[in-house]
Parts: sequence; C-alpha cells; structure tokens
Amino acid sequence: MNRGLLPPISDNLHPLTFLLLLTCFLGFSGGGVQAAEPAPVDYSRDIAPILRSYCSGCHDDAQREGKLSVETFAQLRKGGEDHGDPIQPGKATESFLIRSLTGEARPKMPPKDEPQIPAAELATLKRWIEQGAVGPAQDVSILQELVTPNLPAAREARPYSAAAYAQDGKRLALARTGEMEVWDTTHQALLRSVSGLPGKVNAVHFSPDGAQVVAATGVTGLRGVAQLFETGTGKLIREFGGHTDVLYDAEFSPDGSLLATAGYDRSIRLWKTENGDLLRTIDVHKGAIFDLAWHPDGKVLASASADETVKLWRVADGLRLDTLNQAQGELMSVAFTPDGEHILAAGADKRIHLWRFVSREAPGLNPVVHSRFAHESAIHAFAVSSDGRFLLSSADDRSLKLWSVPDLELLRAFPTQPDIAAAVVAVPGADRFLMARLNGSTEAFSSQRAAPVRGPSIGVASRVVAPSVVSASPATAEAEPNDTPVSAVPVSWPAEVSGTMGRAGDVDLYRFSAEAGRAVLLEIQAARNQSKLDSRIEVLHPNGEPVEHVVLQATRDSWFTFRGKDSETADDFRLHNWAEMELNEYLYANGEVVRLWLYPRGPDSGFKVYPGEGRRETYFGTTALAHALGQPAYVVTPLPAGSDPAPNGLPVFRLNYVNDDDSSRRRGVDSVLIFHPPTTGDFLVRVSDVRGFGGEQGYPYTLSVRPPRPDFKVTLSGTGMKVSPGSGREIAFKAERYEGFDGPIRIDITSLPPGFTASSPVEIEAGQMSAVAVLHADSTATAPDAAADQAVQVVASAVVGGRTVTHALGTLGDIQLGPPAKVTVEILPSTDRTFVKESAGQPLEFSIRPGQTITARVRAVRHDFPGRIELGNEDSGRNLPYGVYVDNIGLNGLLIVEGQTERDFFITASKIARPGTRLFHLRARADDGQASRPVLLRVLPAETLASTEGR
Repeated sequence: MNRGLLPPISDNLHPLTFLLLLTCFLGFSGGGVQAAEPAPVDYSRDIAPILRSYCSGCHDDAQREGKLSVETFAQLRKGGEDHGDPIQPGKATESFLIRSLTGEARPKMPPKDEPQIPAAELATLKRWIEQGAVGPAQDVSILQELVTPNLPAAREARPYSAAAYAQDGKRLALARTGEMEVWDTTHQALLRSVSGLPGKVNAVHFSPDGAQVVAATGVTGLRGVAQLFETGTGKLIREFGGHTDVLYDAEFSPDGSLLATAGYDRSIRLWKTENGDLLRTIDVHKGAIFDLAWHPDGKVLASASADETVKLWRVADGLRLDTLNQAQGELMSVAFTPDGEHILAAGADKRIHLWRFVSREAPGLNPVVHSRFAHESAIHAFAVSSDGRFLLSSADDRSLKLWSVPDLELLRAFPTQPDIAAAVVAVPGADRFLMARLNGSTEAFSSQRAAPVRGPSIGVASRVVAPSVVSASPATAEAEPNDTPVSAVPVSWPAEVSGTMGRAGDVDLYRFSAEAGRAVLLEIQAARNQSKLDSRIEVLHPNGEPVEHVVLQATRDSWFTFRGKDSETADDFRLHNWAEMELNEYLYANGEVVRLWLYPRGPDSGFKVYPGEGRRETYFGTTALAHALGQPAYVVTPLPAGSDPAPNGLPVFRLNYVNDDDSSRRRGVDSVLIFHPPTTGDFLVRVSDVRGFGGEQGYPYTLSVRPPRPDFKVTLSGTGMKVSPGSGREIAFKAERYEGFDGPIRIDITSLPPGFTASSPVEIEAGQMSAVAVLHADSTATAPDAAADQAVQVVASAVVGGRTVTHALGTLGDIQLGPPAKVTVEILPSTDRTFVKESAGQPLEFSIRPGQTITARVRAVRHDFPGRIELGNEDSGRNLPYGVYVDNIGLNGLLIVEGQTERDFFITASKIARPGTRLFHLRARADDGQASRPVLLRVLPAETLASTEGR
C-alpha cells in the first residue's frame, strides 16, 4: 500500500485504534481498497501444460477416450461423445470441464488412481474460463516439444554438466563448473545462482521434499565433496567430504534421511543427512564409481563403475547382494525402474543392460533380461520416465534415442544433437525428458506419439501359402545365348526347364512374370541326378539388379569360443555372451543365418540350433558354412526388404534372393528358393555353378518354376513294442515340413486294445520337428490279438493354407505284453504345491509361467533293479512344450542314485514359452526305457505373473 496516503501513526498507538483509524480512512477516501486486476491467463503458457500433464494420456488424438481429444484447442472445444463443448466461456462453475475435475459431474476426471490436478492449477483453469477461455494465437498440438525454461543464451558456451528436477517438478537445478542454478519451472524464472563451487559439478539432486539440493563436485586428484544447500536461499548447509578425488554422484535416499556419495577414489560413503555423520564406507569397486541409484524402498543401493560392473548393496549393513558383470566397458549410468522390478545400466560398451531385480533381502543372482546394443559410441547418460515406460539415452556421438521399458525396443531416433547431452533427466509426472548439453543449451523431448522406427519383424512361418495343384506343363529347353538380361529365355510357369552349364563361367537367365503376394518356388535338380553341377540360383530385377530378400539388423555381437564350428551339425555352438541370447533368435555368422533352439546345458556345451538334431537348417536362403574359432557372430533381427533401421553401432546385413544349397538340407547341394515378389511384374532367375565350372558334358540341370506345395510328412517309431503291465513305452513322432509349411501337426491314436491307453492326441508344435507319446498298459491288461492290433489307427492332421490335410500313419504294429517291469517311475508334486492341481480321475497338473522355475518330484519303484536310474540329460523332460525344460541337471543329467528311490527336479520355462497345455513324462533308460504316466503342464500367460525367478 502507499503509506503516503495514510495518516501519521504514533509508535505507541494501540493496534485496535490503528485498525479503526485505517478503516475510517479507507471508507472516507473512496469506499475500500481496489483489488488488483488478475493477470490474463495465457493458453499456451498456463493451460496447455495442465492439459498435457493430467489429460492427454487418455485424451490425445491416438486414444480419444470418450471420443474427446485435448491435443489442440479446437479439439478441446469440440468436446466428446456425450457432453459436447466442455467449456462455457465466462462461466467456469457451469463448464463440464470444471465440474468433472471437481467431481460434481460424472465421470470424475482424472480417475482416482491417477494423479489429481492440484488446487492451484484448477484455479488457473477456472480463471481462464472466467476470462473468456481465449485460445492460442497458433493452434498446435500440446504434445509437441515441451516448453522449457526460457534460459538466457550461454555466455562463451559454458557447458552444463548436471541437471535434476525436484519431485514436484516445480524446481530445476542446472549445474556446470563452479556454479549451480535453481529455476522456477512454473514461471520459467531463475530463482538463484550459487557460485564458488570447488570444481566441475558432476551431479545435482533435490531432497525428496525439495527443500535442499546437493551438488557432487571436487578437485581432481585432491578431494571430492558433496555440498548441501537450502533450495530457497542458496545457503550452504554443510559439506560431506572425506573423498580423496572428485565426486561423480551424491544421491538422497527416498526418504531423504541418508546421502550416498561416490567418485573417482572408488569409495562409496553413506551419511546421515541431518547432521553429516558418516555411517559407512564401502571400498570394493576396482574402478571409479560414476553413478549411484537407490531402490524405491530405500533398502538397496546400486553403484555403476569403471570396473565394468554394477554392484548392489544392502543399505542396513553394507552387505553386497550381487555383482552384475555382464557389461564389456565402463558403466556410466545406473537406475532402478520406478516400480523397483528392474535395474538398468549403460556406458562404454554401447549397450543398455536390463536385469530383473531379485536379491532384495539376501545375496542372489539377478537374471539378465536384455543387453541391447543401442548406440554407435559410448552411452554418456540416460533417464527413465517417471512412469517407468520410457528411457531416453544420450551417447558421445551426439545421438539421442528413445526406448520402451522393460522390453527396450527402439521407439525413436532423434536427429543428431548440436552437442553431447551431458545430463538427461525425467520430468516428474510426465512422459518427458530434459537434456542439458555441453554447449550450454537445454531442450526437452516428449515420449508422446513415439512410434517404432522399423517395420515388423519377419517370421519364417508368416508366409505359408495354400497348396496348389500344378497341371502338367511341357518341358522347356534352354536356348543359348541366355547369359544377359536382354537374352533371358521367357518362361510361362508352372514349367520345367532343361539346361546345361555349357562352358566354364557360363550363366543362364530365364524371365518369368509374378504377382505380388503369390509365392514362386524355384528349384534346381542336378546333383540328385548325378550331374557335376553345384548349382546357385538368384532372383534379379529385369535390369539385372538383385532383389532384396531381408534386412538383418545386428542387436548383439559375439564370436565363436572354445572351438570353431563345422558346416553340418546343429549342436555345440559355443558363443561369447551366450547368456544374453534367447531361444528363437537368429544368429548371423559370415553369411550363414541359423536360429537358436536350446540353451547350453552345462559348462561343456553350446547352443543347439534348429532343427535341434542332425544337420542344421539355415534361413533366408543362406548356406551352412564352417566357422573358425574367434569368428564374429551377431544376433540379428529380420526386417522387411528395403528397411532402413536406425544405427546402433552394429552391422546391418542386406540379403538378396540367392541360394547355393537347399536350406532344409534335404536336396543336398541342389538349390531351392521360395520367392515372394515385392511387386507385380517381370523378374529373372539366374542359374550358375558356384565354382564357375561347366562343360558340354556332365553339367545338365532341370529348373522348376512353380507355386510352392506346402505339406508335411510324419514318421513314427516304437511300433511292435512290448509294454510291461502297469508301465508304459514311448511312441516317437518326427515330422518333415515342405515348402513353407511351419504350423502345428496333431496326431491321434485311436481304437487301442482293451487295457491300453495312449497320451493322445499329441502335437508337434509349430516350427518343431518331433513329439513323444506314451502307450500305457494297465496292470490287468492282456496281450491283444492280431485283429486288435489292426484296429489301431494313427492319423496326423494339420491346417495347411486354410484347409485340413490328413495323413494316415497306419497302426502301432504288433503290440505285445512285456514281462514285469524291473523299475517303474512316476511324477509327483514336491513339497511346494503352489503350482500343483490334483483332481480325481484326471492327470496331475502343474502350472508355470514364462521366466519361472517350479519343482516336481520323481519316484521310482525298484522291482528288480538296484542300480542307478538315469532319466536323461537335456532330453529328460519328455514331450515338454518348446521352451520348457528340466533345469539344473548337472553333468550327469537327471538321475536317482543307488539306494535311493526319489528326488526333486526343476522345470524352467523360458520367456518365449507359449501359453497352452501339454502332457509330459519321464523315461527311465534302464529296463529298455520304462515311461511314467504322463502329467499335464499348463503354461500360463506371462503378463499376470506377480513375481518370477530367472533361469
């Protein structure tokens, strides 16, 4: 107020007298104090941030819950499906927007389980409506780049080195060498600047209540110190010293009672915040400690170090809970996800590592979930969004990428930044991030609208076409010269073309027309007819350019360890970093692509690749090759032809439609390709000899051009078996898949003799090659006669190209009743019955979820067998679903030793295991392979699992 308008006031005037005189004076001078007119509310500055924070998550253009979008002013005023325009300008209390936010109208928004709009922001909304609800000058999406504090231009490009938000998002700390700034983010105003810090500030953090802010700094080679300031005044409260070199981090515990500091001297120190007392010193790391992270419950502290590890510490006593040592370079950043379920770390090895957090109370192994190759240079910093759904990473090559959490899929690669983002922090209460760069600039990014940067992955079973009946076609003969695109021999398919490699270095080209979406099979028959030709076929565009088949983006690097690999077998792929790999992933090595089928099962084993036994299969037309010890190999993700994946520091392999030897290995060195035309038009197929050989005699071939004929064949073994009363014997089924068919195959065994039962139907799963059933004889069964044997029917069926195809497999032969079993086995629940269901008249049922391990028990009855009962090695769980296996079998496999009759065993489901049910059993190798009665395993969906244990 203006004291010049007031009467003189005596120093000893009674307060009541003063108030009375003041009231009279104001009354006589014009009828009361005039309140200041409230400042106009600006939509872009004041309203858009409120809508973005509390409404856009459900009411943006993509989701439009209730058909309402608040993404632009015009869409907000358009309203939703039930209430129309939610705003009545000038009438805030009558506007549906305000009535919904206050709960006077239904539905109440935001929902009660979401963050509610604070009273101050609600008052701003009301004031805006009362002032007429004026819109912006330019109506743009509120989900575009976040408005950031209007910071003054950096003088002499003074680099920012650290940044942090207070938990309420209303304060932002930015720091550089010798200085720290605190900003009011609501009004975009600099509150204060603290100078005179002893060196570069490597980290800043607010206390949970925002009242204090700490800076990690120091002088290189001399001392490290954490300086604690009052946020409101900038006053130095105290220092936390004792470090002999510069500090890289100082972090408050979630309740603010403790402060953890660490730096170049490799020491972690825990302090009481209120008085600076030192509680504990931890000196275990063998390299500088670059980052610290508290678990949300405050009981565990994580440290990331130059020694290439993250270590987990129990805060109560400093006990080390685990060392996460999968990284291959210095780790610069570490964080727990907001829900506390995962740990993230990144650094010089260019990867983002993610572990599932298990060792919460006692030491234990925290399983690796992902180790994603992310950038082409060292990762400098990252941050996880406040809701835990996104991660933004910054690298030394100035790249910036957005990832989903916890699956670490790349969502967006931002344009190359003007400088390295030294600090990346999450904006509280939003899916947004702020960067502070080394050039002294800041910028914020929104994760809204982030979409995957690459096309969908290609599955090998995704393009099965219906079987085609190919009418007979007269054979076509090669006509020389046909070694250029212009002279290619035209072919109307389906057709068979007879040709020969007439000279060394000869090539033959044939032109054919094809339609997009209609597959074409191209096959050479030469070596199978005793020709000397080692064929190679390629598909070309009419101008002779190759047709791209697939783009393979490497996501993890590796190499062959212990020994090299031959070009034949499917077993024993010894690979570096194998624990980071998952079943069904593709592995690229020197032009060959295989698919991982089974994990290494012990210290002296490697991966098995598809089909799991025998000669290995290859993918995308590649040829099996020998690989030397130390040769590079890469886990790759297949992308559609023409894809341009975001760079991640690992190679991208572009494969064309080319084949040397049949990928399924059934045609020997003859070539075969299934071509999926990218467009409708003409294409060329070029035939040549891999070695460049040829001659008028001895190099003939037949080229088939026709539609694929997907089909399957199933063979069974175990016919004519002798089944002991009260026991069982196995019936094994093996499938061959032809020309693109990769679906499930059902096998039914019906009309069995009295007293005999079978675990039927049994399924050969999609993509797999075998299944096993059990034929069981009751204790009272009698030997069947010939008529009963002939009545048995075994039939295989599958849906191929939209229609059911059946193949009769015959009978089980002469079923005989064997002598009494020397040993029988059965599967029982273990002491933990959490995952067991028992129902009268039904098989015992176990349930499991992907990523989980459960226990069961096997019991043996020794009728006349005192020796060791062997139940198998990696194949000990008979007919388990693919991706589920008997775990922890050791070098000797699953067995019951002499003098014992039972033992517990472990069943693990990998994360790729598919939901469903399946009968499985155990088989004792003694006494010609006695099989247990099958029990049921139910694989449940992964997403409803509250807690899991890693493999």
